[in-house]
Amino acid sequence: MEAFLVSTGIVALAEIGDKTQLLSFVLAARFRKPWPIVLGILVATLANHAFAAAVGTWITSVLGPDVLRWVLGLSFIAMAAWILVPDKLDEEEVKPLRYGIFGTTLLAFFLAEMGDKTQVATVALAAQYDAFFWVVCGTTLGMMLANAPAVLIGDRLAHRMPVRLVHGIAALIFLVLGLLALFGAGS
Repeated sequence: MEAFLVSTGIVALAEIGDKTQLLSFVLAARFRKPWPIVLGILVATLANHAFAAAVGTWITSVLGPDVLRWVLGLSFIAMAAWILVPDKLDEEEVKPLRYGIFGTTLLAFFLAEMGDKTQVATVALAAQYDAFFWVVCGTTLGMMLANAPAVLIGDRLAHRMPVRLVHGIAALIFLVLGLLALFGAGS
C-alpha cells in the first residue's frame, strides 16, 4: 500500500506544471471535448507507466542491493533537482492528426511522457518498491489527479495553482526518498 500511496502523491505533485499537464490544457482548449481527452491520457499513461515500471522491476533483478541503493538514491536526488526546472510545451507536439481526439491525445501524451520526469520517477519507484502493480496504479492515479482537472476545468484552474510551491514540495519528497535510499532506510 505504501508503494501505491507514495507513487500517487509523488506523481500528482510532480505533474503540476509539467509538460504533459500543459499538453492537457492545450488539448482541452483545442478540442473542447474532455472525455475522449481524459480517456486518451489514461490509456497513454497506463501503457507508458507499465513499461517504465517493468524497466524498474527488471533493474532490481540485474543490480545488486548495494549498487541499487546508490542508483536509486542518486536518481531520486536528481529528480528533486530536475523537478525544479520548469517545462515548456512545444506546439509541434499537439498537431491534430487524422486519428480523432482520442487517438491524437493518446499519441501526443504517450510521446510527451517518454523520458519525462514522471516516467523516470516510475522507473525509480518500481525499483524502490519492487511492486509493479501498485506503482503503475499509483503513478497512473497521480497523473489522472493532475491532468483530468486540467482537461475538465482548464484555464480556471491553471492561474490559481501555486506551481513553484507544489514543485518545491515534490522536490523535497524526492530528496527525502533519495536520502533514505542512500542511507539504507527500510533495508
